[in-house]
Parts: sequence; C-alpha cells; structure tokens
Amino acid sequence: MSEKIQTLLEALPYIKKFAGSVFVIKYGGAAMEEEALKKEFAKDVALLKYVGINPVIVHGGGPMIGRLLKDLQIPTRFVDGLRVTDEKTLEIAEMVLSGSVNKEIVKNINDMGGKAIGLSGKDGRLLLARQVEGRGDIGLVGEITSVDVAIIKDISKHGYIPVIAPIADGEDGKAYNINADTAAGSIAAALNAEKFILLTDVQGVMGADGRLISLLKRSQIEKLIEDEVVTGGMIPKVTCCTDALKAGVREAHVVDGRVPHAILLEVFTDSGIGTEITGD
Repeated sequence: MSEKIQTLLEALPYIKKFAGSVFVIKYGGAAMEEEALKKEFAKDVALLKYVGINPVIVHGGGPMIGRLLKDLQIPTRFVDGLRVTDEKTLEIAEMVLSGSVNKEIVKNINDMGGKAIGLSGKDGRLLLARQVEGRGDIGLVGEITSVDVAIIKDISKHGYIPVIAPIADGEDGKAYNINADTAAGSIAAALNAEKFILLTDVQGVMGADGRLISLLKRSQIEKLIEDEVVTGGMIPKVTCCTDALKAGVREAHVVDGRVPHAILLEVFTDSGIGTEITGD
C-alpha cells in the first residue's frame, strides 16, 4: 500500500504543473493493435482529462490500411516511409482512418469514462494541406499547411477529447493522406502544446551503446543522425519532434507504447520510461 501511495505522491507535482495544458499524442503501433493495450491507452487518456490536462489524439492506421488493400488486391508501395497514394488508395485510407479506426478509439475512450469526439482533418477544414514535394511521384500524400485550432480548443473546452484522423482537405480542392507522425507534430505546433508524445514500438531513442537515452536536447539530434546512431524509421520521428520544438512545443517524448500505461509512466514519474527531447 505504501508503494501505491508513494506513486500517487510522486505524480502530484506533475499533475499540478500540467493542469490546463495541452498534450498532443500520436497514437499508433502495438498500442493500437493489441486489445489489452487499447484499453490501457483509453484509460490513460481519460485520466489525463480528469486531472485537468487536455489530451488531443492523432492516430495512424497503416497496418489496417495495408491489410484491406491486400484483401482487395490493390498493390501498395512506399517511398521514404510514405505510402504512394492514388485515388483508390486514398479512398481506402479515408474509409479505414476516418471510419473504423477513429470510431473504435472514440468508443474505447468513452467506455473508460472519457468523452471523446472523432474528427477527420476534413471536418470543418480542420487540416489544410498541399502535396508533398521532392519525393518523386507519390500521389495524394500531403503536408499540412494550416490547422484550425479553434475547432480543437472548442471541443476541449467543453470537456471532450478530440480524436483526429490524418486526412486533410487540399488547398487545390483535392483530399490528401497525411503521415500521422507529421500530422501530430503540426497539430502540436499549432496548439503550442506543452507536450508532443509519440507512441512507438521501441523503447525510445537509443544511444551508440544500445542503451536508452532518457534526455536529449534538440541540438543533439542532428549529430546523432550524422553519426548514424539514429537511423531508419526513428529519423522521421525525431525530426517531427525537433520541428515541433522549433515551432514552440515545450517538450517532445518518444515512448514505448507496448508498455501498459506508458504515457502516465513517462509524464507523471521522476524517471520516465522513454526519451524526452527538449529545446536548446
């Protein structure tokens, strides 16, 4: 019992510090796939809202999109981690992201005592985008140019948790598929969020010795990439974090979503469990 009390006492100053602030959480990976982890994530998000923090959820859904495309015998390929998206692929992506995935997340949070509202980036033109350039012909893949933060703030103010699917209206009238990591980073920047939290399927950012780096400064990221300590799929994740920090987000976190209650352990304990990245 004393250990449980100590945990609560350890969390108290963090709850006090972050009350009223915005946390943007990119939700993906195993935490979105495994039933037990889905429920724990929903509990964590509901708890954040109850203690006065305003969580904003931006979710992916790549594996689900991939499975449906395979079932429909629609070929798919990637360029630099981005899914090449023609009109048919976009139709499937929007159906999966804005439909089944988004609504399941909303239901899980509601079932755990929270009040969630599902949104597509197209709703109210919440997200505007333009076609990604410089990656070759990857089709209807976009990068966010503006975020209507009034929609998110209004939903949060009335006690609800926004759950956002990364599909955007284009400045050219088309719709665009947005990488969920970059969408979450752009939304965090637009909201001047206190924290931008990326849930991944790894411990966090690992050092040259193979051990977790618990704390990083933004200025250290570039050298880690140059020295090939940070490689592969971690590069776009830390780049999203540094871009968000440059735009005014206070702190970014890369956290292992395979760990139950990963968000609470990272935010409300002294040691944390992932990598915290701060500005210079």
